[in-house]
Amino acid sequence: MLPSAVLVFLLLLPLSASEEPEELTVKPEHNVTLGCRALSDGAVTLLEWKRRDLKDDGYVFFYRNQRAYEKYQHLHYRGRVELRDPEMRHGDVSVVLKNVSVNDTGTYDCRVIIAGGNESRQLIDLTVTDSDPPAGQEGRYLVCVSVAGCFLLIVFVVLSVLCCKRCNGPTKNPSYKAPAAESTEVT
Repeated sequence: MLPSAVLVFLLLLPLSASEEPEELTVKPEHNVTLGCRALSDGAVTLLEWKRRDLKDDGYVFFYRNQRAYEKYQHLHYRGRVELRDPEMRHGDVSVVLKNVSVNDTGTYDCRVIIAGGNESRQLIDLTVTDSDPPAGQEGRYLVCVSVAGCFLLIVFVVLSVLCCKRCNGPTKNPSYKAPAAESTEVT
């Protein structure tokens, strides 16, 4: 049943695209939570929050040996970033960025290592802007999901029809009569 395998692949394809960054849009002078979660609930041995465009100029937040190190932070972030849950229960290593400004716009990279070596990463695209999103932007995701859903529905219907035709072909149809065998008598 090859069509079923293709259908399962098409249905699971969107689930594998989870590497996309989460997008956040906030207004200046607000606090924002940059969410990140460890893959397991063990002790956090290393937590790094970086902003991709800062390169090696320091961290947004740095935690090792059961404590945060402000001296490794980029000057722009000192005194403005803290763990949302200082005990990091249930692998929650999210940070709160206080009093954001347009200068905080960028892609944030969370990297966390748990005792035993389990590592996980998450990306967040943060946009800080005074203006509201243009009309229609909120529904863009919904439109994409709807179009993808319609496409998958059409593929499913086509594959189902092909499967049914194949399974209910002429040999399995009770009203179907095979043509009479041609006479091969030699006279």
